[in-house]
Amino acid sequence: MTRRTALVAPRIDPIVLPDLVDGELADFDDDRSFDARRFTGIDLDDRDLVEVSFSECALTDVTADDADLRAARFVETTIDRLTAPVFRASRSHFRDVRLSGSRLGSVELYDAGWQSVHVVGCKLGYVNLRGAELRDVLFTDCSIDELDLGRARATRVAFRDSRVGSLDVTGSTLAHVDLRGLALQQLVGLEGLKGATLDSSQVALLAELFAERLGINVVD
Repeated sequence: MTRRTALVAPRIDPIVLPDLVDGELADFDDDRSFDARRFTGIDLDDRDLVEVSFSECALTDVTADDADLRAARFVETTIDRLTAPVFRASRSHFRDVRLSGSRLGSVELYDAGWQSVHVVGCKLGYVNLRGAELRDVLFTDCSIDELDLGRARATRVAFRDSRVGSLDVTGSTLAHVDLRGLALQQLVGLEGLKGATLDSSQVALLAELFAERLGINVVD
């Protein structure tokens, strides 16, 4: 008999920010590293922000459409109401981050690293996390059109009251990934589900896919 491993929930560390200094858009002309800053209502559209670093910062009502955030670092930082039809942050690093109330369209996060990240109340389009490493990540009350976790490594990831139109787990490595709080419409890469937990209703909805993969004809 195979022994089942007890499911472990994501470990989300609380974010306690120090006294913050108000930052301005002009700060980005001279600096790429920000500590204990508060940026509110700034427009970062089309900016070259490669390898920019935010530590113990708060970003609120920021727009960042097509800004180049490749290899950016966000550490112990809150991001509220971020807007970006195109969000480019491949190979970026997020640790102890809360992303809330944001609207992002095409989200490029391939080869990124996420650790202790809470995504809350966000509406996202196509989220590309291919090849990313996710550890202790929680999605709460989120709507995602397409979530691509192809070849990603995900440990202690969970969804609560969230919806994903299409989930791709082709070649993924999953451990303690809890999908029970997820309304899922389409799944790609059935074999990549190993290490995930689903409820019985989800399994029933995916029965046709399971049967097709196993070569089973279902006839009423």
